[in-house]
Amino acid sequence: MVVQKQILERDSVVVKFAGDSGDGMQLSGTLFSDAAALAGNDIATFPDYPAEIRAPHNTVAGVSGFQVHIGKKTRIIGDKCDILVAMNPASLISNLKWLKTGSLILVDGDAFGEQALQKAGYTSNPIEDGSLSSYRVFAPPITTLAKETAMALGMDIKNATRTKNMFCLGMIYYAFNFSLDTPFKLLDKRFAKKLDLALVNKQVMQKGYDFAETLEIFQTTYQVGSVKLPKGKYRNITGNTATAWGLLAAAERSGHKLFLGSYPITPATDILCELAKYKSLGAKVFQAEDEIAGICSAIGASYAGALACTSTSGPGLSLMSEALGLAVMTELPIVVVDVQRGGPSTGLPTKSEQSDLNIALFGRNGEAPCIVMSASSPGDCFYKAYEAAKFAMETMTPCILLTDGYIGQGSELFRIPKVDDLPAITPPVVKPNDTTYQPYQRNPKTLTRQWAIPGTEGLRHRVGGLEKTDVEGNVSTDPLNHAQMVYYRQEKINRIASQLPKLKVEGDKKSNILAISWGGTHGQVGVAVDEINKIGKKIAHAHFSYLMPLPQNTPDILAQYEKIIVCELNSGQFANYLRSQYPQFQYLQYNKVQGLPFTTEELVTVLNNL
Repeated sequence: MVVQKQILERDSVVVKFAGDSGDGMQLSGTLFSDAAALAGNDIATFPDYPAEIRAPHNTVAGVSGFQVHIGKKTRIIGDKCDILVAMNPASLISNLKWLKTGSLILVDGDAFGEQALQKAGYTSNPIEDGSLSSYRVFAPPITTLAKETAMALGMDIKNATRTKNMFCLGMIYYAFNFSLDTPFKLLDKRFAKKLDLALVNKQVMQKGYDFAETLEIFQTTYQVGSVKLPKGKYRNITGNTATAWGLLAAAERSGHKLFLGSYPITPATDILCELAKYKSLGAKVFQAEDEIAGICSAIGASYAGALACTSTSGPGLSLMSEALGLAVMTELPIVVVDVQRGGPSTGLPTKSEQSDLNIALFGRNGEAPCIVMSASSPGDCFYKAYEAAKFAMETMTPCILLTDGYIGQGSELFRIPKVDDLPAITPPVVKPNDTTYQPYQRNPKTLTRQWAIPGTEGLRHRVGGLEKTDVEGNVSTDPLNHAQMVYYRQEKINRIASQLPKLKVEGDKKSNILAISWGGTHGQVGVAVDEINKIGKKIAHAHFSYLMPLPQNTPDILAQYEKIIVCELNSGQFANYLRSQYPQFQYLQYNKVQGLPFTTEELVTVLNNL
């Protein structure tokens, strides 16, 4: 009996690819999200993988996932999935809690052997025991079908087995009525030096597509609404790539060469790798032996006149604290990008948190203030990296940019801007033979000292880590001079507040409840606030991107609300910071420290009960 194919039109759909590390789930998710973007859908992605390079096979600890939310508008990755691709029992059992009732589950029937079931914690086969009756489950012998196709094209049995992710992907493409032209082009590009490997993967993907169509195992397919976007050139971009591009744009706009000195660390390494591609644009990349060497090389590059940066995560930022103090003392511009992860110590290397705010604000000996900013989405990483470079160079002050693993490795559609349309960057560089130059002579309005590039005629000078005499810059232990220099270093940061955008309120501005977010939680809190306002309860939302200094109108906004709740992925660091700055207000908290982003469901529950 031939079943009539039914097409469901949806505003959005959430798909998750899950399997063992090495099953190619990250590649599958990336190819699917790229195809969805090219098909006209908005996208938000979330890679979720273990810290172990090769966790034990078929165990829950070794499950690697990639979640993709596609639709007309996708501000978040989505709470629960409409489709789960599970390559083994462990990936199925670990992701059932993220499935909607009635969801489609596609599993590899070949992987559900007795030993694999036991390792995952099953006492019976869920495909056969009726425990998945709330879902639509398909369990074809994916490994067998993929292996047969690949081996027929001359591939050895070991590598042929590894093509099973391409077979699954072909089936999912059929489920969304996507053309295979896009992934085929992407595979040709990925395996440009191994076209025979590209051919095998394409044939296996085609086989999966044909299998789904011919046997009609998908009685229902999806048609997802297209996003309406302003005209421009778009691409699917991760936060780390956007950060790298923002720094490149700042170097171009400022006229200073870009230098990045960094030690590889999850989840920030991609910034280092991305910038290494752009030597033709003048970017210089140095892979240091550790984080201390990375930031010290950046300080040296800054002294020499470069836009100097380093990228790291929480453990690396800890190691950089003394050198950051040196950059504060010498008043040299550097940008430190901290892609936050779970801590303390090594902690949860591949999981996302907002746990480094305290160290960014206060984690240095003495009075050593830095500018502190945060990015709110993968695309926003571009603009905040650009702004971080602008503020650092124009004020001769180190700037810490906080992103996190969720937005750093997640992706979204990004409209590529023209560099000439970005704000100008004008560092206070001294002109040759300026007879009035003194190392610590300051602009009376901004309190910024000038930048004398070594080798510039007539500007020889010294800087270092000991306290300096105001104006002349000689070493000084004078108590009053020290107090004056401490004041200058903090006050020039405080004065940046006048340049910052005013804090905006979203949601229902007439409410007496204000939800506060910062950094990468913007999308989740914003969507939850929208949902609550739809059901009739009034609530407002304020999101912070500028943390040191805070926007000038912050106390005016806070004074308008009876209840203020701060939502953040830590134990309350921003809430405590607001208490220290504006103690006249009372702050409620909602905190999550699980290495996972907020879900809309949990936020709606919490905010609705206020």
